[in-house]
Amino acid sequence: GLAVPATQTVAVGRLLAKGIVVKAPDGLERLAEVDTVIFDKTGTLTEGKPKLVTIVPTAGVNEQVLLSHVAAVEYASEHPLAEAIVSGARERDFAIEDVQNFESITGEGAQGTVKSKVVAIGNSKMMRRIGAYEEALATQADDYRREGQTVMFVAIDGVPAGLIGVADPVKATSAEAIVMLHREWLKVVMLTGDSDATAQSVARQLGIDEVHADVSPGDKNRIIRELQAAGSVVAMAGDGINDAPALAQANVGIAMGSGTDVAMESAGVTLVKGDIMGIAKARHLSRATMNNIRQNLFFAFIYNALGVPVAAGILYPVFGILLSPMIAAAAMSFSSVSVITNALRLRSLKL
Repeated sequence: GLAVPATQTVAVGRLLAKGIVVKAPDGLERLAEVDTVIFDKTGTLTEGKPKLVTIVPTAGVNEQVLLSHVAAVEYASEHPLAEAIVSGARERDFAIEDVQNFESITGEGAQGTVKSKVVAIGNSKMMRRIGAYEEALATQADDYRREGQTVMFVAIDGVPAGLIGVADPVKATSAEAIVMLHREWLKVVMLTGDSDATAQSVARQLGIDEVHADVSPGDKNRIIRELQAAGSVVAMAGDGINDAPALAQANVGIAMGSGTDVAMESAGVTLVKGDIMGIAKARHLSRATMNNIRQNLFFAFIYNALGVPVAAGILYPVFGILLSPMIAAAAMSFSSVSVITNALRLRSLKL
């Protein structure tokens, strides 16, 4: 009876010591079966603390007016990029006006009314929808994206007004974590609402196998379902409200402790420190845990396979041997000690 719970208890304790919370012990078993790990980009692979680095107004648009209007809209948003834009405006001592009719448009951006002008900030999909897409501006945006910036288009009253570029540095441990996941023979995929150029820049830095850019929260869920339908066992790591459906859909949902409560509620595993090295460590420990459980079940089977027939008197007709109740009790105790001792070996596993 101790073969499985003893090992699970030791493993969960080790993970807790490393800042990794597993809601249910069977999550370790599912993690050992995973063959594909999907990452959200912002706040998961990157710091999630972006900084405003580029402001490019179009001809006839004042830089201060552009940033003040954009910051007014983004002040009402909860996205990490919005916070960077607002902080950038404050650092430059630009006024942040009041906004009316704020609207967050999933997979596109946000818009609102500032000083009677409709200000929209978002991706090319949004600009095409409102008729403010400009090829020359898009080409300029791609140049910044190849540098790893997340670039957003701005339109005022349906007219292209400029670009806003934000850089979000990659976490110091992300590259090492992905190397470790590759050693575990895992496929690494990145899903992001950012443009393909920005996503590819991050992917090149980290050695990511597959990239899906310009995706909406619904797209993330769909991609996971498609991978599962193809036979993959998927772990998804994310930190935002928009990641919650994908975290719930994945075979193993992994939330960043630095992320939203909704994401952590939807996930089966939480990385308290928000460090994705925890995924590689949890995967390594999960495989060791399953091997340990198999060894414990083998020990239990051997003890029972040898002890029960002898206790039943199978050797008595030939050898006159009966198993003393005291010896039987000692053997069962030794069985439990063997299982627990084997389980405790996980405490010395290098993570």
